[in-house]
Amino acid sequence: MKSKILFKNTFLFFFVTVFTSLSFIGYAQSKSKVESQKSKDYQTQIQTGAEQPEVYLPLLKDKKVGVLTNQTGITNYIVKEGNREIYDSRGRFVKMTDIPPRIYTESVIDFLIREKINLKKIYAPEHGFRGTADAGELIKDGKDTQTGLPIISLYGNNKKPTKEQLAGIDVMLFDLQDVGARFYTYISSLHYLMEACAENNIPLIVLDRPNPKGATVDGPVLELKNKSFVGMHPIPVLHGMTIGEYAQMINGEKWLKNGVQAKLTIIPVKNYNKSMPYSLPVKPSPNLPNDTAINLYTSLCFFEGTNVSMGRGTNKQFQIYGSPYLKNMNFTFTPKPNEGAKDPVHNGVKCYGEDLSAHTTINGLSLQWLLKAYQYTSDKSTFFNNFFIKLAGTDKLQKQIEKGLSENEIKKSWLTDLERFKKTREKYLLYSDF
Repeated sequence: MKSKILFKNTFLFFFVTVFTSLSFIGYAQSKSKVESQKSKDYQTQIQTGAEQPEVYLPLLKDKKVGVLTNQTGITNYIVKEGNREIYDSRGRFVKMTDIPPRIYTESVIDFLIREKINLKKIYAPEHGFRGTADAGELIKDGKDTQTGLPIISLYGNNKKPTKEQLAGIDVMLFDLQDVGARFYTYISSLHYLMEACAENNIPLIVLDRPNPKGATVDGPVLELKNKSFVGMHPIPVLHGMTIGEYAQMINGEKWLKNGVQAKLTIIPVKNYNKSMPYSLPVKPSPNLPNDTAINLYTSLCFFEGTNVSMGRGTNKQFQIYGSPYLKNMNFTFTPKPNEGAKDPVHNGVKCYGEDLSAHTTINGLSLQWLLKAYQYTSDKSTFFNNFFIKLAGTDKLQKQIEKGLSENEIKKSWLTDLERFKKTREKYLLYSDF
C-alpha cells in the first residue's frame, strides 16, 4: 500500500513539475513574442529626424550642404501607386481599390540628391562612410563611387574638419545612429563637428535618432584628466540621451573649445519616449551586428583594455569573450581575420571563455564578466593595458578590480557622480524617460 501511495505521489509531483515547466516555457516564449511585437509596433510609429523631410528640407533649400553620415543615415519614404481593378473568378469587373503604399529605404545622401539639394561634401566618422573599416583603422579621403561626391574622413589624425574642408559650405547636416555609450566615437565626432561649425559660423542641423539603451544612466563618470577620443566629456559610460539631446548638452555646458557654441537645430524623433524598445535597422559598425551585441557592448567593451578578446574575428562580436589565459572556462573560439577585424586580438590562437549570445537583455552596465575574467586569468600581470583607463575614464575602476571589490561595492562608488550627472542631463532632454 505504501509503495502505491509513494508511486502516486511521485507521479503527481512529476506531472505538476512538467506541467509547471511547460507553462513557464510557454509564458516565457509568449512574453518574448509580445516584447518582439511591441518593438515592431514602436518601430512603425517612431519617425526619426531623417524621416521628416518636410521639416528639414526647407532649411537646406538653395544652400550648399555638407553631411556627416554613414551607412546608418537612412530614411524611409512612402510611394503611393494609385488604384487597381478587382475582378471576380469569372473575369467580371467588381471594383477599384487602392494599391497599398510601398515603403522604401534609402541613404539620406541619395534622398537629398533626389530632392535636388545642393550637396557638396560627405564627411565620414570612424569606420568610414560605408561603415566597413576596422575600429581604429586610418581612413583616407576619397570620392563616393555612387554619387561622385568627395568624402572627407574625420578619423585618424584629422578628427575635426578644417576651415579649408568646410570652405563653400552654407549649412551642415549630421545624421549618425549612436548606441548610447561614452566610448562609441560618434559623439566625439559630433563634438568636433560642432566646434568647427561654431568657429566657422556654419549652422548645424542634427537629424535625431533613438538611443537603443533608452534612458539608462550607468557606469563611472569620466575624469577630465583621462579625456581622449573614446571619452571627451565628464559623463558616465551610459548617458541615457539621444544624439540630439547630447548635442544640446555639449552646447549648453560649453564643452567646445574656448566655450564657443554651435548654431544648432535639432529635428526630434516623433512619437518616441525612451522606454520604447528600439531595434537598429542597420548595424552601426562592423562589430555590432545585432541587438544582442549592441546590448552587451557597454559591458564587454572594457575588454578592449585587457588581454581578453570580445569576439572580434568571429561571427559573434561582442557576444562572447575569452583569452588563452582562461583555460578553466569551457567555451572556446579562435579569432580569425574578417570584416571589421583584419588582425583581431589573439589572431589564430585558441581562446577560452563564455558565450553570451543567448543572454537576456541587461538594462545597465554589468561588470560580472570583467570581474570573472580577472579572477580566472592565469596572468594577472598582463591583464590590463594602458587603454583600460581611457575606456573607464578613471583609474579607480582598475584599482577596485585589483583589490577584489565586488560589483555592488564598485557600483556604490559611482552613485554620487551619477546623481550629479542626472541633474545636469535633465536640462537637455527632449523626450520622456518613461
